[in-house]
Amino acid sequence: MNMDIDQAQEKDYESVKIDYVGFVDPYAVEGMILLKSDSGKEFHMRAFSGEVAKHISSFTEPESDQAPSIYKMIEEICEENELVLVKVKIYESGEVLRANLYFTGKKDMVLRNYRASDAVALAAFYKIPILVRKNLLKESVEA
Repeated sequence: MNMDIDQAQEKDYESVKIDYVGFVDPYAVEGMILLKSDSGKEFHMRAFSGEVAKHISSFTEPESDQAPSIYKMIEEICEENELVLVKVKIYESGEVLRANLYFTGKKDMVLRNYRASDAVALAAFYKIPILVRKNLLKESVEA
């Protein structure tokens, strides 16, 4: 990866933490997440599966349950190839949210244009930084 380009791109992103995970509907079909920056700005994500929201919620608990097989599969692929997922970046692509996943190890690798909710779940699972494009962050509406 060209480090100059990567550092320039970092300026367009702000690190966030998962502040809240929940559901939009009473049947837990549609998930939602509130991501919050250290400066207090927020980003709300929704319109993804309640199942992914449940995984994210369990991964943020100190003693999380056993990880679903897909997360274990990714972990095994990374171990076999001496790769470590180090960060995810969330951005808009047209009307949808997408994410890039950044790996480092034997060689650096970026997987581009994946579902943002899956990227947040992986970030929660690995406890790695989540970066959100700054233009998506809004001032908190807390009273």
